[in-house]
Amino acid sequence: MVDCQTHEHDVLVVGAGGAGLRAAIEAAASGVSVGLVCKSLLGKAHTVMAEGGVAASLANVDDRDDWKTHFADTMRGGQYGNNWRMAELHAREAPERVRELEAWGALFDRTKDGRILQRNFGGHRYPRLAHVGDRTGLEMIRTLQDHGIHQGMEVFMEFTIVRLLKSGDRVIGLFGYDRERGRFRVFKAKSVVLATGGIGRAFKITSNSWEYTGDGHALAYEAGADLIDMEYVQFHPTGMVWPLSVRGILVTEGVRGEGGVLRNSEGKRFMFDDIPDLYKNQTADNEEEGWRYTQGDKGARRPPELLTRDHVARCILREVSEGRGSPHGGVFLDIAWIGERLANGAEHIRRKLPSMYHQFKELAGIDITAVPMEVGPTTHYAMGGIRVDADTQMSTVSGLFAAGECAAGLHGANRLGGNSLSDLLVFGKRAGEHAALFAKEHSAAPIDGAEIDAAAAEALAPLERGAGADAESPYLIQQELQESMQDKVGIVRRESDLLAAIETVAALRERAQRVGVAGNREYNPGWHTALDLKSLLVVSEAVARGAAQRKESRGAQFRDDYPEKSEELGKITHAVRKGGDGRMQVEAEPVRELPPEIRAIIVENQE
Repeated sequence: MVDCQTHEHDVLVVGAGGAGLRAAIEAAASGVSVGLVCKSLLGKAHTVMAEGGVAASLANVDDRDDWKTHFADTMRGGQYGNNWRMAELHAREAPERVRELEAWGALFDRTKDGRILQRNFGGHRYPRLAHVGDRTGLEMIRTLQDHGIHQGMEVFMEFTIVRLLKSGDRVIGLFGYDRERGRFRVFKAKSVVLATGGIGRAFKITSNSWEYTGDGHALAYEAGADLIDMEYVQFHPTGMVWPLSVRGILVTEGVRGEGGVLRNSEGKRFMFDDIPDLYKNQTADNEEEGWRYTQGDKGARRPPELLTRDHVARCILREVSEGRGSPHGGVFLDIAWIGERLANGAEHIRRKLPSMYHQFKELAGIDITAVPMEVGPTTHYAMGGIRVDADTQMSTVSGLFAAGECAAGLHGANRLGGNSLSDLLVFGKRAGEHAALFAKEHSAAPIDGAEIDAAAAEALAPLERGAGADAESPYLIQQELQESMQDKVGIVRRESDLLAAIETVAALRERAQRVGVAGNREYNPGWHTALDLKSLLVVSEAVARGAAQRKESRGAQFRDDYPEKSEELGKITHAVRKGGDGRMQVEAEPVRELPPEIRAIIVENQE
């Protein structure tokens, strides 16, 4: 077996965002030994980008809210393609998880009587998002890290995992390398939790940072696990569009939750022009009614800027494509108007949205208290991912669990803002709990040295090939993939583009076999990029194939050649798995049917 250091733990967690930390905390609290492996530095998880708040029916601002309404909102937002059991568990348990986070030291904004303050967000009927200004994700990570370090877990920072190790049909460990020195490591475990986040770096314009290359999705897929709903990629309606150096950086939905409005180049609030029938009874009819809503009037309805993200993103794209966009290809998000309606309006905005104020001041030279921001859609979140059991979070491979963005089921065809952070807490806990139970019930299995040697040889191939005249550049392949996905598998999709994208992925995969990089294993970003390509190509093909097979428009999937929903296709999910011949297979399977008592909750909350 190739020379490499070995580490042994009962439970290994891959990813140190909110889901990974919460899983590690729960597993460690049960008395098993826990290893936590992350691709970047501890504290740099993408959870910090979830700025607006964590969704939970605490009912601190509007006492009409409860778990049933939250559940119904989540199902409606997901176009009823959700795993209803996950949506039920999420809505029921989110309040307890938020209060638990508060007990561990999270400093939430407060109501006048001292309770956790909650704000409005798109798709949520009532003010539901517990928040810390517009830095909620950062506070969550700080709290979980501070609490987690006392649980006794061992942390491995700046490690990339390139293969799941198996014994028969069971996952028993990981093979990877440290990014600084390039030295291989073997991690032995009785169970593994994947909490690796999303796939945003498969697209050219994204809010996601460099780590988000779909590693967990690809690791699970190569190990034989099912992926589901991969066609559903959420394009957040508001990312920065100018200057180009910061294009795609997230502009939190909290701006709209605090009263920000969307206007086109003519100054018109265009969102009033297109309100889906599903939300007409819950949406403001005019600007004045929308103003009352932002000020907390329980009798008012939500402004149309707080419709679901997929709908808002398409409306923005429409304005731009029809020539009513901003100078740099977006639209205007205006929070400055509040200064005209409130005393000390500028100070109010800076207090409510400190990160956004700083972000635009430093990166774009704009004072958001005085002038509108330019924003446009950016690739943000993957609703699809690893298929998991709702109660245990175990995948279809024994010993392999998943939680957070890399797991699928909760959000259906579209995620509501704020549900990502409560998802991390609810299902991170469940994944850690059940991974620990699995570890207690199973003994460690021996690692196959031949599998280690094969993984090492595959990883070293780009270095051994070198950067000769016949070698392909990993950077160019990644760039071409991102451009193809952005242009052909973006917000608006059509058959010809999707089929072309699938062909492009196949051609790039062939070229990736010839990738070569100069230098050695130490401090070599070219090598890292070459190894990331495998994951990016897997998730890109899965998204494109799923989108091509779903010949309808539903949630985040919009087909201009099939612009309507299909009742028949709404009852199926697409399962992606590796076939016996090594090729990707996409199969239609029925969505789990709603039991009568669950259907009744949705009916009760339709008005």
